Amino acid sequence: MPVFKTRVVGPILGRYAMQYSKRILTSAALAAVLALPALPVLGAGDDTSAGGSVVSGTWEHHKARFSYFGITTLYSCDGLEDNTRALLVHLGARQDAKVMALGCPHGSSVPGRNAIVDVDFYSLSPSADGNAANTVPAQWTPVQVNPTHPHFMGRGDCELVGELKDLISKNFSLRDLNYRTDCVPHQLTLDDFSVKAQALKPLPAAVAAARG
Repeated sequence: MPVFKTRVVGPILGRYAMQYSKRILTSAALAAVLALPALPVLGAGDDTSAGGSVVSGTWEHHKARFSYFGITTLYSCDGLEDNTRALLVHLGARQDAKVMALGCPHGSSVPGRNAIVDVDFYSLSPSADGNAANTVPAQWTPVQVNPTHPHFMGRGDCELVGELKDLISKNFSLRDLNYRTDCVPHQLTLDDFSVKAQALKPLPAAVAAARG
């Protein structure tokens, strides 16, 4: 029977209770979490912003759909939308990214095993013409995703990261991509998923201008 992470108490698992407010781990996976030692948590600034010389980038529009089926981790539609959007933005999607999860059998806030997720977002592609009207200054920036980074990721997200592989690899400009998932049903390991790459991201000034 699934166990709600928000019901877990105690100083060791307090962080997981917040992380999984819209997820459920199966009871077998929860037992695995209890048996695992703590991993070091990376700070928000561990994705280095300096990525070499400034280049020109062009926003390209993407629409995609993927299916989620959870064995180890059950998501609500709300949770899938929040985590998927946050992950896309972390990898360089524009802040106006839209994510809609459909098909949750018991409502959008109740975790379930499967859902259909539609995404609609813009990401940067290198531009040969730096003088074009729709280009923005950008930089190749190291990014990483694992069970402790960024802060919204956690143990139990391996299946979601696995489902997103095609979407991410086909719709982002990424260099030196290393995408690994080692998901084992009903089990969690210390390092069951890892994504490392250099992503083309707008410079902070360009982001501020777009928001303005």
